[in-house]
Amino acid sequence: MARLAPDGAQFDARQYDSKMNDLLAADGKDFFTSYDEVYDSFDAMSLQENLLRGIYAYGKTATFCSGILQQLDYGLVQCQALVLAPTRELAQQIEKVMRALGDYLGVKVHACVGGTSVREDQRILAAGVHVVVGTPGRVFDMLRRQSLRPDYLRMFVLDEADEMLSRGFKDQIYDIFQMLPTKVQVGVFSATMPPEALDITRKFMNKPVRILVKRDELTLEGIKQFYVNVDKEEWKLETLCDLYETLAITQSVIFVNTRRKVDWLTDKMRSRDHTVSATHGDMDQNTRDIIMREFRSGSSRVLITTDLLARGIDVQQVSLVINYDLPTQPENYLHRIGRSGRFGRKGVAINFVTTDDERMLFDIQKFYNVIIEELPSNVADLL
Repeated sequence: MARLAPDGAQFDARQYDSKMNDLLAADGKDFFTSYDEVYDSFDAMSLQENLLRGIYAYGKTATFCSGILQQLDYGLVQCQALVLAPTRELAQQIEKVMRALGDYLGVKVHACVGGTSVREDQRILAAGVHVVVGTPGRVFDMLRRQSLRPDYLRMFVLDEADEMLSRGFKDQIYDIFQMLPTKVQVGVFSATMPPEALDITRKFMNKPVRILVKRDELTLEGIKQFYVNVDKEEWKLETLCDLYETLAITQSVIFVNTRRKVDWLTDKMRSRDHTVSATHGDMDQNTRDIIMREFRSGSSRVLITTDLLARGIDVQQVSLVINYDLPTQPENYLHRIGRSGRFGRKGVAINFVTTDDERMLFDIQKFYNVIIEELPSNVADLL
C-alpha cells in the first residue's frame, strides 16, 4: 500500500513546476527557442556513415558524443570540443563512449582528470587530440599552463549540468568559459535540471534551444521500486545482511549519504564475512580505478558508494540498487536507481526507510509520480 503524505512533506510539486514555468515564461520567450523537430531513428538524421556504424556498434549512445563526433574536422588534429563532468569516473566513462562511437572515425580523445600525471596530460595534449573530456580543476590547470589551447575549440559541453552548476564548480566553470573563443557552441546536459541550474545557464548561453522532458515524464520504467520499513537507523545493518545472499547473486550498488558511512558499512559487512567493494571521493584515483574495474568485470558483485559517484557508475549488469540511506534530494533518486535496468533489462530498487525518512519517501513518490510498495518476501524472484 502506498504511503500517505506525512505532515510537513518538503517537496512541493506545484511550487517546483510553477518556478520552472515562471522561468520559461517571463523573459524566457525571448531567451529560449523551442525545438520540435523529431527524428524517429538515427538513420533519419543524415549522419556520416562511419558515425552511424559507431552508434550501432556500441548500442547505448550519448547524445552529445554523437553531436560532437558529427561536427569534428578529423583532418585537423587540434582540440575542437571540450566536455566537462563533475567526477573523474564520469569523465572517463564519457571518454570510453566517445572512443567507442567514434571508433570508425579515428577520433583522438583524452580524459584530463585530477589524480593523474600532469606531465603525461601535457605530453598527450602536445601530440594532438580532437576532444578533451575532463573535470574542471585539471582542465582549468591545462588551459592556464597553455598545454590545452582553446584556439580551435568549437564545442563546449557541460554534462550533469545541475551538479556542475550547483556544487563548488560554478566559479571554475566561469573561469574556463572566459578562456574559450567567443563563438563556441555550448551544450548543457542533465537528466535533472532544477530551475536554479537552468537559470544560471543564461550567463553563458546565447539564444539556446531547450529540449526539456517534463518532470512527470522522467522514466523509471522497467525498474521495480520497493521500500523496507526498518523503523530505526540501527536496524538497517541486519536488514542488509539478510538481503546479502540476494545481493551477491547479481550486481548490486548500495548508496549511503556520507564517505565516512561508506567506510563504516564496508567494515561492518566485511567483519561478517560478506564480500563487498567500496568507493568514494576521499580515495586516491588509482584505488578508485581498480575498484571500478573489478566491479565492471564482475569479480566484485556488491559496491558501496555515495551520491558523488552515482553518475559515474555505468555498469550494464547492475540489476539491484539499495538506498541504505534515502537521498537528501529527490533529484538524486533518479541518478541512483537509473543505474539499474539499463538497455531494457529488469531492475529493482530497494529503499530502507526509518520513521524519519517517511517524509522523503513521500516526496520521491510525488516528484516522480510513482508508487513505491513494500518489499515482498520473494525478492530474489524479481531479479
